[in-house]
Amino acid sequence: MSTVDNAPRTESPRSKRAVIIATAIDRFGEEGFEHTKWATIADDVGIGQTALYHYFESKVHCLLTIMRLELSNSVERFRAATESAPDSAAALTAAVASAYEASPRDALQRRILQNHMDLLATKRPSKKEEEERLLCRSLVQEIEHNWTGLVQKGIDDGAFRVDDALLTARMLLALVVGVWRWYRPGGEMTLEQITEVMAEAAARLVDSAEVPART
Repeated sequence: MSTVDNAPRTESPRSKRAVIIATAIDRFGEEGFEHTKWATIADDVGIGQTALYHYFESKVHCLLTIMRLELSNSVERFRAATESAPDSAAALTAAVASAYEASPRDALQRRILQNHMDLLATKRPSKKEEEERLLCRSLVQEIEHNWTGLVQKGIDDGAFRVDDALLTARMLLALVVGVWRWYRPGGEMTLEQITEVMAEAAARLVDSAEVPART
């Protein structure tokens, strides 16, 4: 899924916002947020450092925007993957698979998100940073709600043999998103291989009778 800013706004065709976000994802994902200078982003984009403040009031504001975009994309991926699933087991497999539909830049963005979730715990000092933080927190709650609903439906249908839908959903999410901390494009495992392993692990976690077979 492409990285786009889906917040309501009207941008000039000459706007550098999307380029700044893409460049920041590459830098933050490869070199680390703390090790990336704001001036480096400006140089990569080809604008002066002061021009960055037309789009983001700080490097943290940019980071929180990147996180919010990925969380929003996650909500949409889940919805698209599960809305037409014929049963709860198929919905779970589809939800897991959708989590690993990623370009190399998507993988970097998801790594950034997982590495900086702690930012969402504390109120930010600036208005724009705090607005993004609160949007992120709301999306995290929506994601957890959606996965809990999936598990609860499986319990109600008799497809999943677990007792606590919320706890199970949190365990599933931890299993699925933890991959982005260690996955690297071109590494030992492809996303296709990871999808198979994680789909099987998720099915076993909910004690589903329908464990996906590996190819």
